[in-house]
Amino acid sequence: MQVQEERAASFDRSLGEASVLVIPGWNGSGAGHWQTIWEQKYTQFRRVEQTNWTRPARQDWIAQIDMDLDCAASPTFLVAHSLGCLAVAHWAGAAGKKTNRVAGAFLVAPPWLTESDQCPAQLADFLPMPLDQLPFPSLFVASENDHYLPIEIAARLSASWGSQFVDVGRQGHINVASGHGPWPAGEGLLRGFVARA
Repeated sequence: MQVQEERAASFDRSLGEASVLVIPGWNGSGAGHWQTIWEQKYTQFRRVEQTNWTRPARQDWIAQIDMDLDCAASPTFLVAHSLGCLAVAHWAGAAGKKTNRVAGAFLVAPPWLTESDQCPAQLADFLPMPLDQLPFPSLFVASENDHYLPIEIAARLSASWGSQFVDVGRQGHINVASGHGPWPAGEGLLRGFVARA
């Protein structure tokens, strides 16, 4: 029992001491979203604020990640949700040696975008999908009934990125609409990932 308590305390300490950039997706993450709740809980968590959350421009989002990384303590963990995951992957493909500043990326429920009528016009700037292997450790968290990312495609995208893959079952898009406020299970996954890294 004492060993488990010490291990839990170690995870809490490592998460509380880690430099973390939180990267929300399309339309940002509101007051009840787990990203926002975690930011409020851990003082080392900082949000990457975008100029335009509703009409995201890929180059603007990438540039903002780049600037915020310059100001963050190194090494930094990235905690991204939905379109924020694609922003991280696009940034990694263009950042060169600056990717050395990233200790790891926690990637939750990225959308699968295709050049079709199904893709919202506001997100077309993020096409084509980034498929190159990420140059830092990553944990890819997917849900079996996420209507933005079929689970079989999630597994393939995770493999393409070189990520550790976690299937959390039927959890929707892992956001407020799917009932994920604080999301303690996700916080546990992040703790473990940070502690291992």
